[in-house]
Amino acid sequence: MSSQYGLLRERRFLPFFLVQFCGAANDNAFKFAFTALATYSAAEWGGLTPTTAGPLIGGIFILPFLLFSATAGQLADKYDKASLIRLVKNLEILFMLGIAAGFVWRVPALLFAGVFLMGMHSSLFGPTKYAYLPQHLAEEELVGGNGIVEMGTFVAILLGTMLGGILVAIPGDGPGYVALVSLVLAVAGRVAAAFVPDSPAPAPQLRINWNPVSETLANLRHAYGNRTVFLSLLGISWMWFFGSVFLTTFTGFAKESLGGDEKVVTLMLAVFSVGIGLGSLACERLSGHKVEIGLVPFGSIGMSAFAIDLWLAAKDFVPHALVGPAAFLADSSHWRVLADLFLLAMFAGFYSVPLYALIQSRSDASHRARIIAANNILNALFMVVSALVSAALLEAGLSLPQLYLVLGLFNAAVALYIYLLVPEFLMRFIVWMLIHTVYRLDKTGLERIPEHGPAVIVCNHVSFVDALVIAAACPRPIRFVMDHNIFKLPVLSFVFRTGKAIPIAPAREDPEMTKRAFETVAEALRDGDLVGIFPEGRITDTGEFYPFKNGISRILEQTPVPVVPMALRGLWGSFFSRKDGRAMSKPWRLRPLRRIALAIGAPVDAAQASPAHLQATVAALRGDWR
Repeated sequence: MSSQYGLLRERRFLPFFLVQFCGAANDNAFKFAFTALATYSAAEWGGLTPTTAGPLIGGIFILPFLLFSATAGQLADKYDKASLIRLVKNLEILFMLGIAAGFVWRVPALLFAGVFLMGMHSSLFGPTKYAYLPQHLAEEELVGGNGIVEMGTFVAILLGTMLGGILVAIPGDGPGYVALVSLVLAVAGRVAAAFVPDSPAPAPQLRINWNPVSETLANLRHAYGNRTVFLSLLGISWMWFFGSVFLTTFTGFAKESLGGDEKVVTLMLAVFSVGIGLGSLACERLSGHKVEIGLVPFGSIGMSAFAIDLWLAAKDFVPHALVGPAAFLADSSHWRVLADLFLLAMFAGFYSVPLYALIQSRSDASHRARIIAANNILNALFMVVSALVSAALLEAGLSLPQLYLVLGLFNAAVALYIYLLVPEFLMRFIVWMLIHTVYRLDKTGLERIPEHGPAVIVCNHVSFVDALVIAAACPRPIRFVMDHNIFKLPVLSFVFRTGKAIPIAPAREDPEMTKRAFETVAEALRDGDLVGIFPEGRITDTGEFYPFKNGISRILEQTPVPVVPMALRGLWGSFFSRKDGRAMSKPWRLRPLRRIALAIGAPVDAAQASPAHLQATVAALRGDWR
């Protein structure tokens, strides 16, 4: 598969990316400049306290998401998205003219109004943005495309924030320079929008419901019909609750806790933005070009761990006179703070990108923009609640480092709750961790697995984790048929049940279970699923093949579908294999990143898929490497 960066050479992606980049940079250059003025020159620019300026401006910015997202989602489903993007960019230019007047004439009321209007601009663009991607990208490109967009967004946040901070600090004329740059970015975004390709409406017959409350409830009810999508919406909204606390308190944290000036705030935001950008980009490689929700628990663990460590790193700092970046970095105790911010943000990238891709891939195309609009509304609600909770906790006497501790603990509790409601996340996490800690998996022939429709997967049986290895490599879910004793193994049983594996027993042992298993296999194939079997019927204890049994023939007689042969290599002699005795009894074999491989052959027509032919094919795929 081609690299995700190849999308940046294509018209279906690059103009859209530039539109998003310019918009995010503009939002943050303006917001940070105004927040810095309101924090460090409060008397002239709004009279706010250092700890309340950021949360208040952030709250005003997200209020329009509550008011306009429902309508924006309907517009994105009803009209061509390229036309909507150009309309939104026209509005941005108009809004920036008013903001420029506020900066030049030093009128805080115009800037507060500008914060609201730019929030409205973003709320109109959001559903269009995330519904545009699955319309123009293949499913295997979604994670990479979302990763680039998230990376670009946070690089734009970084550059916009730095630009706003540098310009606003220019003595005397700083606000005027911010106004000029904001107008330039708005015009640049509109130029890029002219090259966005047509994106036909998925529901042109849709009648607009202008009532944001009833429309939002309708969208949430539709999303609730898909449990995984709905809980993914809640998961993303929680991330914005979590992240907005940091983004809106950096100025107060830098000034009150760390003794840093405006440039130190910019440094902290730079570290945070680079972290989330790199985390977002890494998702494609870590997920193997597919929507890998196993990264979500991994990300949430890191978010909690480094939020708690941020409290540990900063809790004993004593406020002192404000210093710049050079003096700040000269104190090595500040390096841990920056490392925590970087790693926290990187794990947030691991957390968010798969969730966005999951929503895009599993939502109905005709309702996708409206579901994303509902997500934006939930995000806004969570951020409003975040601002209120943060303000209440700070008012109650918590310091900002203590607030970060509470947030890290809350994040762990919320994440655990969501993963218990949707065990698929934890199941995929266990599978993902197996392949990225115990094993290093090489894959060949993945393109031979049908993208849609039923097929039977057949493979040699070498270890107790064969099904997990294949599941980790395959871009589609597989329902494995497995021995009922393996199905009951601790920990693995949770994974197999969540993956809808089909337990089977020998007919002589439990004929009723055998009958149910074959009936379930036939039903799964009729539903268009992939079914995986190990035709040997047992795990090898010699490293060589046992004869393929006739179960595959019985399946194909009832439901003739293509058969995809696979071969596992390198698992013989591993911790989970039966080499020289019982499996999982020799801990020294559990060495990290053992190299293994999965080779996938061309699909075999059901008429030619005899056990002997399939065994010969799998043996040829495996070769001499056991």
